[in-house]
Amino acid sequence: MVPFYVPETPAYTIVQSAADSLRFTMTCCLTNYLGATCATSSFVKPDGSIMDWHDFGPLEGPGWAANAVGGAYEMLWWARFMGDAKMEATAISILKHVLGNGFVDYSTGMIRGYRHTLRDEFVLNFKSNNDWFCPGSTAKIAVQMLLCSDLLPEYRHWLESVALNYARWMDRHLELLPNGWFPRRVTPEGKHYTKAAEGGNDKFFATSADGLFILQLWAELTDRGLADYREPLRKGLQVFMDAGGIYGSINHDTYDPQESVAYSVAFRVFRRAGQVLDDPALGQYALEQILPGLDRFKMHEDRNGVATKGLLYMEDSWDTSYMWENAEAALAHLEAYTDTGNMEYLVHGLTILRAISKHHHGPHGFLTEGVDWNNHVSQQHHVDQALYGDIQYTEPFLNNQHIVEPTLYYLENHAKVVQEGKTRKYYDYEGNLLVEVK
Repeated sequence: MVPFYVPETPAYTIVQSAADSLRFTMTCCLTNYLGATCATSSFVKPDGSIMDWHDFGPLEGPGWAANAVGGAYEMLWWARFMGDAKMEATAISILKHVLGNGFVDYSTGMIRGYRHTLRDEFVLNFKSNNDWFCPGSTAKIAVQMLLCSDLLPEYRHWLESVALNYARWMDRHLELLPNGWFPRRVTPEGKHYTKAAEGGNDKFFATSADGLFILQLWAELTDRGLADYREPLRKGLQVFMDAGGIYGSINHDTYDPQESVAYSVAFRVFRRAGQVLDDPALGQYALEQILPGLDRFKMHEDRNGVATKGLLYMEDSWDTSYMWENAEAALAHLEAYTDTGNMEYLVHGLTILRAISKHHHGPHGFLTEGVDWNNHVSQQHHVDQALYGDIQYTEPFLNNQHIVEPTLYYLENHAKVVQEGKTRKYYDYEGNLLVEVK
């Protein structure tokens, strides 16, 4: 088999790729609402124009594909690393929007995922109604708030309180499945909602990896001393292991028993839980039983004339290669390298980022949401109407921007740093200059 390897492009590095994605967000995708910054839309074209025909088009907020808190965290981290005061102020304004403009119900602890911009109405799901929401994905928002709190001590109490209060909401209302795992969807009261987003029964209602984010929230709250979730965390991890792994679709509009990003998230959650619980066996389980599951999704060659080498496809039933899932896989591999020193993990993590960097379009830095190498999505949705190729839309805070996290993780943890006067130069393991920071 051809090695899973893509070389760095010195003329356009993974750092320039991440910077372009952020430039696209900053210049094409933001507006103002009630005195704070927010996204114009969760689904846009390379010039930033809104795709109102799509479910995501009229939505913004912290939920799943809209990902405002995750986007703000990445912008804040990048701004601190690069010394970008404007970006830092923008990130803080986005957080203030989520915290103060109606997404958080401070009386109950619930977090609403979306605001419908045309109706100026808050809704729980990407179908723009309040019938259901995904408790795991909402827990991810709470985790992102905790990550932001680490960088913003002046807002720490506010962010921590919102995250903890959502966990308390789940304690009071969330009905677990008989085996102790988490339902994919629930009603606003926490009761089971067994239908798919589009209607009909959801075959993966009881086997979605979305529940992993609840374990992640419990681990982060415990680690910060905000609550003690060690017992339910251990029980949840054991349910996952007893089931031989739970890897059903995390994305809210896909339905497959094994989604590539589910393996990445599972690896990262077990690794983190092992650190919090001081249990090395959990980290070993992550390395030996979870991470190898990503291998079958890796593409070792370019397919149908499209630059797919170095990317992972999403799942068997929908085999397009999407960018947020690839970024999460890169981060998982880089964390594995941190723990083991195994160069294969480092090479694979950087390979994914290098492969992603080949899929920007237009003058503003736009990164496609996905690479449709076999026309699964259909030609009408491709850049330049190519039969096989990149999709001409993206989610600004997610598919376009999630590469920022693994890129910064690599720079801060594993790049070679050379100080020359007031300038820091960062090199990768092959000696390629990635960025100069003054």
